Amino acid sequence: MKKVPIAIVGLNFGRYILDQIRTGPGRDHLELAGVCDLDAAKVRQYAAQTGTRAYRDLAEVLADPTLPAVGLFTPPVGRSKLIQQAIRAGKHVLTTKPFELDARAAADVLAEAHRLKRAVHLNSPAPTLPADLVQIKHWQQHYQLGRPVGCRADVWANYRELADGSWYDDPQRCPVAPVFRLGIYLINDLVAIFGPATAVQVLHSRLNTGRPTPDNAQLSIRFQAGGLANVFASFCVNDGDQYRNSLVVNFENGTIYRNCGPARPAGGAAELSLIMATDGKRRLVEQVNLDETSGDYQWAVFAKVVRGETLTDETSADQIVAGIQVITAMARAEQSGATEGVQ
Repeated sequence: MKKVPIAIVGLNFGRYILDQIRTGPGRDHLELAGVCDLDAAKVRQYAAQTGTRAYRDLAEVLADPTLPAVGLFTPPVGRSKLIQQAIRAGKHVLTTKPFELDARAAADVLAEAHRLKRAVHLNSPAPTLPADLVQIKHWQQHYQLGRPVGCRADVWANYRELADGSWYDDPQRCPVAPVFRLGIYLINDLVAIFGPATAVQVLHSRLNTGRPTPDNAQLSIRFQAGGLANVFASFCVNDGDQYRNSLVVNFENGTIYRNCGPARPAGGAAELSLIMATDGKRRLVEQVNLDETSGDYQWAVFAKVVRGETLTDETSADQIVAGIQVITAMARAEQSGATEGVQ
């Protein structure tokens, strides 16, 4: 089947997407047609490296009738306005988490995209429920685990960053930086499992970073159904692991572990284990390894939608916005030091 042409706008994080499309898992579904960035030298560099077109600006990208799709990898604050320009120009949009800090702006542009029949796909939450979350929901129903009660969610990396004047240095545009940059995957997973949130609290510190934003943080969340969760995200852990995205989810009648052991599956896969009580004793009921996990781009799904195919069980706009609402409340909590409601 013919690949879908796409231009990548924003070559900071977007430069990683180039490899995903050219030689990675996106290569069978998308064709890189060109690149665009505010930095003209960067555009020339990556256009030469990839043998694709160098676009002068977003307007030129959107005016290209050969492009049905655009990858927007600009900073998140205000990205909804760029997405709006793209969908009004008839383009489908591939972007990254979190695509906006303003929950109302996010809701508005997603509603407009729906009216215009244009896709806006992210890696988190993915356009369809990823395999690890499908498995968790299956176990919850099949084994009658009951309501989710609590969760500890962790992600860490080893960064030693210096201030560079980018949006990563600005607490208004990058609130509670480790959670905003890494923990959003976990927040979206939690929304998928627990439903909408009602309140958040934040703690953070600066241990090694040269940036004015924190590099060690945790976010506590209370959900409407009564569940409680904690997200720990850090740039300060040097143990050779990167981006584990582990979960321990306690239900009324069992506990599910994702990527919690000292070993982890290769290639970005997920390991899931279900623990339940039998005759009062702890028992491993099931354990599975999955190739697809939360946070992966669903390249084939995006290509199908661009070609006009309809998705079943598509992630709703409300679920996408629910994760952004947590982030918006988190930003307020960082400034106030108090518990903030999720609106």
